[in-house]
Amino acid sequence: MTEPIQRKPDWLKIKLPKGTNYAQVKSIVQRYNLHTICTSGKCPNMGECWAAGTATLMILGDICTRSCKFCATKTGHPLPPDVNEPQNVAESIRLMGLKHAVITSVDRDDLPDKGATHWAKTILEIKKLTPGTAMEVLIPDFDGIEELITLVIDAKPDIISHNLETVKRLTPLVRSRAKYDVSLQVIKTIADSGVVAKSGIMVGLGETRDEILATMDDLLAVGCKVFTIGQYLQPTTSHLPVVEYVHPDVFEEYRQIGLQKGFKIVESAPLVRSSYHAERHV
Repeated sequence: MTEPIQRKPDWLKIKLPKGTNYAQVKSIVQRYNLHTICTSGKCPNMGECWAAGTATLMILGDICTRSCKFCATKTGHPLPPDVNEPQNVAESIRLMGLKHAVITSVDRDDLPDKGATHWAKTILEIKKLTPGTAMEVLIPDFDGIEELITLVIDAKPDIISHNLETVKRLTPLVRSRAKYDVSLQVIKTIADSGVVAKSGIMVGLGETRDEILATMDDLLAVGCKVFTIGQYLQPTTSHLPVVEYVHPDVFEEYRQIGLQKGFKIVESAPLVRSSYHAERHV
């Protein structure tokens, strides 16, 4: 017998997108044939962020080679990388007038370098065209290959983020190929380079409080400075179901604990996503 779908609580109500800035961002994204995690990932904050003139741009196409059980991004066989994408992304950031840009990507396990060279070209093009724009990049694990991670580090973004997504016990259930310890090593490589390292998890998948606190300790041990926690929301019925809708008071408790443990910044609330209010993290 199928379990009844849990009804979303009031604190997860999302404002509909509107306003001039929202329309402008949408127009630029369409004009330059860009992809955003806002739309591909069905982000609940798209209306707020686009209305504020910000967006998280997604490079290397919109088809991922992995099929994580939490993610709404399409999975399958991607097209070859668009050689014009670095310039198009940089130009769109210039037109949007962004003071802070966030870039992410799908996983590209089909490419010999997992897309790392394309990543570096995009970062360098943005720095060249809009040198005053602060930049955060949310990268895949590149299968933990240090030389590929270093390509991104050497391009010198301000913050490099890589999400653990969930606690260690649930990783095999939630993530299709990524491994908890490999992700920790990615974050350590970033932190050891001197770049600000950031990571995030979702809650509501069946994790325990002790597991969340242990995850915080694991991240701090490898040098992570910025940590985000948000509520998992089931994108479709074919994705993992929500086990629990965590109350905002619990999120605030996690925020306080994270700061006490030693994170420089903790964003913890039901609608927080890894790039939410990212401009505050530089």
